[in-house]
Amino acid sequence: MERPFLASFFWQVNGDIQITEQPVCACVPMDFPLTLRCKAQGPTMLFYQWFMQWESTCREIPGATQPDLHIHARKTNLYICRVNDKKSHFLFSNWVKVKVLQNIPAVAIPPDWNGKPIIVTEPVSAHVISHNAVHLCCYALGLPTPEYQWYHNGLCLPHRREKEIEMKSVSQRDSGSYLCHVSNVHGEIWSEPAEITIASAKVALLIGNNGYLHHPNLLAPMVDVFELSVLLRRLGFCVISLVDLTHEEMMLSIRQFLQLLDKGVYGLFYYAGHGYEHLGRNYMVPIDAPQPYRPENCISVQRILQQMQDKKTDLNVVLLDTCRKWYNSNCALSKVSPLKPLGNTVYGYATSENAEAYEVQDEAFSSGIFMTYLKKHILKEQKVTHMLDEVLEEIGRDPLVTGKQVMEIRHSLKEPRALTDKIYSSGSEQLNRTVWDRHTSKLERWCPLVHCCSYQVSEEL
Repeated sequence: MERPFLASFFWQVNGDIQITEQPVCACVPMDFPLTLRCKAQGPTMLFYQWFMQWESTCREIPGATQPDLHIHARKTNLYICRVNDKKSHFLFSNWVKVKVLQNIPAVAIPPDWNGKPIIVTEPVSAHVISHNAVHLCCYALGLPTPEYQWYHNGLCLPHRREKEIEMKSVSQRDSGSYLCHVSNVHGEIWSEPAEITIASAKVALLIGNNGYLHHPNLLAPMVDVFELSVLLRRLGFCVISLVDLTHEEMMLSIRQFLQLLDKGVYGLFYYAGHGYEHLGRNYMVPIDAPQPYRPENCISVQRILQQMQDKKTDLNVVLLDTCRKWYNSNCALSKVSPLKPLGNTVYGYATSENAEAYEVQDEAFSSGIFMTYLKKHILKEQKVTHMLDEVLEEIGRDPLVTGKQVMEIRHSLKEPRALTDKIYSSGSEQLNRTVWDRHTSKLERWCPLVHCCSYQVSEEL
């Protein structure tokens, strides 16, 4: 124990005095009758004097001149015993701390209690927002004072050996069950489990453009959007699925999607339709884009991702099921700032740079090659980049697109995040879906809309 004032207050001379029984720390309820014991041996008769820390000084306890110190502690204090002989030789015991827990009912202490740990404050389950702090505590009575060891999901946490633990910035890997093992020489006891869940959400915006006003129509996007929305709902995503959007409608839907993102949220954006790429910039083509179209007639994917990053989400996934050919070399690129190195971003391109993405039609059914294989793997419990690797490999083995379409994956993901991660929505400000409803009336026409979410959303867009 710390004793900063002893350097100037005491000096030690052994004189062959040996302490054979050191006093032990204790954790007891207020007014509990407690005996601290210090025994020593020496060549001559020994004398004892107990001291107690009082604020910043060490005070002699009047009359405390026996090996046993009987107290009814009312507050937490430090104690020490001095042993001396008639020749002015003396020796001090170890410091001991008597921790007094307030407001402990008398019935909590058995009449024949021998000092075995008794947990009086259990750790409490908590539902917290990602990156916030979590504080768990487990208080136990015991004589001697118990030792603590925390466990997370059954695994020992070697450096968590205090009665209180604090995690300053929790993430999904901190979620789960926490137990505290409490023990001393008289026995052991386990706390009740405390469940830590991370308040967050998984949100997806899916856009599929089929019917173009000035460009060839497509067949697969509407079906692909519908199939992906069903799968993402099974993974716990709140899904907003839209088809055939104009430039204004795409911009509005993206703005509302961004308002649903927040710290700790998993955000997924999927687009199927006409698109292009130039010098690493990807653009989505609304159904009302002119012929020929320019960047200002389209939607920049990098700008969307940049705005997703500004929300400090835990995971950003962008899946582009679109061509990546560039056909208008006279157009200037839109201005987009470089992405921040946050380690939370995954790009999944249906095809490689300067290549096209293909559809497959089987009688009345149409599907994009990318979605054909994505839906086979997306429900797997594995890191999202590993899941996309399997999609890439299967597309590479498809003879229909050999030499024509090869999927590409880019990412900066530093943690093993998966679309299957269990995330618990707080149902409040993180996903205030009325924000979405408030603005949908600004759009002037009806669009097919699929909502796979437990929150009420307007059917008009």
